[in-house]
Amino acid sequence: MSKIRVSTTVNGDAAEFLCEPTSSLLDVLRDTMGLTGSKEGCGSGDCGACTVVLDGEMVCSCLVLAPEAEGRTIATIEGVAEGSVLHPVQQKFLEHAALQCGFCTPGFIVAAKALLDRNPDPTESEVRYWLAGNLCRCTGYDKIVRAVMAAAAELRQERTPA
Repeated sequence: MSKIRVSTTVNGDAAEFLCEPTSSLLDVLRDTMGLTGSKEGCGSGDCGACTVVLDGEMVCSCLVLAPEAEGRTIATIEGVAEGSVLHPVQQKFLEHAALQCGFCTPGFIVAAKALLDRNPDPTESEVRYWLAGNLCRCTGYDKIVRAVMAAAAELRQERTPA
C-alpha cells in the first residue's frame, strides 16, 4: 500500500507527513510527529485521552484517519501553553490538584480549553456535560471541574478592561 502525503497545520505551524491510508491521526501525531502528549487509552473513542481540536471541533484522534487532516488545522496539548507560560487551564489543574497519574490530563485540558474558547462563562453543569467524554480513573471529577471553573474566572478577569 502506498503512503499518502498530508499537509496540515499543527499548533499553528505548517506540517507535512506521510502515512498509510489507515493510520489514525493519534498514531501520526505520536509516532511520526513526536507529539506524545495525546494518549491512547481505549482506541475506540470512549475515554477522551486522545482529544485534539480539528478545525475548531473536539475529536478523538484515535477515531480520525490521518489523511483526513489534509488542509486542516489541528491543536494538541503541546500547543496549549505559550512557550513556558502555562495556559490558565493548565495552571488551575496544578493549583487544584486536578490530576494524579496524568494519563487523562492532556485530553481534559484540551477539552476544557475548547469549552472556554467557546463559552467563557460556563455553569458547573455545562463544564460537567462538556467533559463527559473524558474519563479519569484516578481522581474524582470535582477537582477537575473546580479547576476549569477557576480557569474560566481567571480568563474572564483577564478579558475585562481595567
